[in-house]
Amino acid sequence: MISDSMTKALNEQMNFEFYSANIYLSLSAYCNFKGLDGFANWFYNQYQEEMIHAMKFYHYILDQSQPVELDQCPKPENDFGTPLEMFQTTLGHEQEVTKRIYSLVDLALDERDHGTNSFLQWFVTEQVEEEATVNSIIDKLKLVEGTGNGIFMLNNELGQRQAPAATV
Repeated sequence: MISDSMTKALNEQMNFEFYSANIYLSLSAYCNFKGLDGFANWFYNQYQEEMIHAMKFYHYILDQSQPVELDQCPKPENDFGTPLEMFQTTLGHEQEVTKRIYSLVDLALDERDHGTNSFLQWFVTEQVEEEATVNSIIDKLKLVEGTGNGIFMLNNELGQRQAPAATV
């Protein structure tokens, strides 16, 4: 069993993961509207991944015999600018997720909650991957400097991203 403070913190993170999913779905819609179907595909797959993350928290909370508390998500933006600006926004958001995960790990360590600490290690590793992937895309966007051919090629590359396996 986990503490009330840990339950509250995990519920907050679960709801933040749902919010993250909404941000990525909004980015996907924006890219589709702008004719960037490959970028839209990448963001849609990211939306699906964030939903998986939220559900991992959902199931973990229930597995600990604690109540899941769904909350209203803030409305995401719907105008994101250039592809570079989109991914800079994405990086900032992922860095916020990383800070939140690290705070949860700190709480688990403070409470000597080894089960939750073990559960959270998957997210620690995931965040390293998330930030590295987004940084790589930002580097490519800077290389092409907004040129049509470069954006077209990167759009095709991002369109190859496959849907995440639904492992919850």
